[in-house]
Parts: sequence; C-alpha cells; structure tokens
Amino acid sequence: MTLRLGTRASALAMAQAGTVAAALGAELVPIVSDGDRSTAPLASLGGAGVFATALRAALRAGEVDVVVHSYKDLPTAPEEGLAIGAVPARADARDALCARDGFTLDTLPEGARVGTGSPRRRAQLAARRPDLDLVDIRGNIDTRLSRVGADDTERRLDAILLAAAGLSRIDRSDAVTEFLPLERWPTAPAQGALAVEVRAGEEHRVSRLDHRPTRMAVDAERGVLARLEAGCAAPIGAHAFFDDGLMFLTARIYRPDGSAQLTSAHAADADDPGIAAELAVRVADELLAQGAADLAPVGPGAREDHE
Repeated sequence: MTLRLGTRASALAMAQAGTVAAALGAELVPIVSDGDRSTAPLASLGGAGVFATALRAALRAGEVDVVVHSYKDLPTAPEEGLAIGAVPARADARDALCARDGFTLDTLPEGARVGTGSPRRRAQLAARRPDLDLVDIRGNIDTRLSRVGADDTERRLDAILLAAAGLSRIDRSDAVTEFLPLERWPTAPAQGALAVEVRAGEEHRVSRLDHRPTRMAVDAERGVLARLEAGCAAPIGAHAFFDDGLMFLTARIYRPDGSAQLTSAHAADADDPGIAAELAVRVADELLAQGAADLAPVGPGAREDHE
C-alpha cells in the first residue's frame, strides 16, 4: 500500500516533502492550514505551530500516514500519540542575506530597509547594524524576494534574511548575496532539518531515512529551548556539530532589541548516547545562571514555536 505523505501546500514545503516522498515511494497530499490562509503576523495566530497543528490533525484522523515538518517549526514538547520517526540528513543551517545590488550585511547603506519576521533575526540585525530599518514581513519566499529592490517604494526593501536551506530547496540560492557563518550568527534550533512524523508505533515505516548525527545535533539544539521553556518569543540561536570525536553545542540568547547577548558553549564525547540531552542542560543552565531570564522572555509562558 502506498504511503500518503501530508505536507503544507507552499512551494517550499512541497519541495522539501517531495524529497522524503521520493525516498519512501509515497504520494504527496497537500494540506492547507489557517496559517497558510492568513496574512496576519505569525505570532498573532499562535506562532508557526499553527502549521504543524493542521498536519498533525490529518495524521491523527488517518487522512495521511506520514507528515513532514520543518523541524524548527515544531514545539519542543512531545506530541501524544505521535512520534518523530526520522530526521533526514540536515541541509545548510545558515541564514542567508538576499540584498539588492549585491550588498552584504556590512556594506548595506545606513538606514537600509531589511525585512524579516523572526525575533531572533531582528535581534541579531539590531546588534550588528543598529542603524538599519527593520521591517516585519510574511509570505512565501518568492513573495519576500519580490520586495527586494521593488519599484513600489512602500513595498521596497533593500534586503531580506531567509534560511539558506529553504532557498536551496526551491532553487533560489542565486538570490543570496551573503551566507552568514554559524559561528558568529547562530540560527534557529533545528534550522535546515526536517522532521518526519508518524503515529506512535509506526516509526519503522520511515526509520530508514533517519540520520543519527543530524538527529543528535537538533535534539541538542532543541533541548536548549525546552530547558529554557522558550520559543519564538525568545531570540535564541543554537548550533551543534561534531569534530574529532566530540560533539559541540553553542547557544546564544539576545535581548529583543539586540542591545545585549549571552553565550554558552560546551563539548563532550560524541559516543555517549545521552550526550545531546546532557549538553543541552549544561548550556541552558549556564545561560540561566548568566541571567537569560532577565534578558529575554524565557520560562513558563514563553511562546513554544518559531518562524
């Protein structure tokens, strides 16, 4: 029996789900959520979790057998009755600047209008270039890109920030004028990774797609969010990677206006099966000890999802 794979209907979601469907021999089933229909700010709709809710409802109802999410969009709390059956190998986790006239972040003119819908990116931009005019935007990738250098002065932006992975998945990496290095510009926990979700007990249907290093890395990054009880209301970047037998985890939390930031980094033996959770606790607890709760909205009540 052919697996039915549910995904959001956007071009990006269809592209990234298509790679999973091809690997599983599955049939794509587009699902439209309230978030896809609305042009209201994402936070006012309940954050990016609104997209996951529609997919999960279809999975529970038996309308599909598998769903694919951008992993950074998922709340960190486990979802009863469902399980992440696979995390495929991660794509590029970096943020990418798409600017008019080939500008980079450092060469953008003073007062340039830069669009983003992410509190983390806003804080990072404000910290790096406090002179920029930051504009809140929504819409699919092509809609956002159409505003860069647009003739309409009201819509016109000088640049936007997007995830490099998304641009690559829809063959729009040509729009990038600068890739921002993760060591100086950590991105959303699990950015660039996909989560393949199934009903609990059916993980075997997709387990062959699981990439252990990617799962460990995103588990560590998302573990920081979970420990801080934070989400899209808290501007947090995290990056986990492996080198010379060690797993490294760095996380940085910003004051929303970019005027201050805190960083924690730890490493441990990558062969330890519990290392992702252990490093997440170390990093998050160090951030809290440094005063993270006073810097940004973390703890009970912080929103539990991302752009």
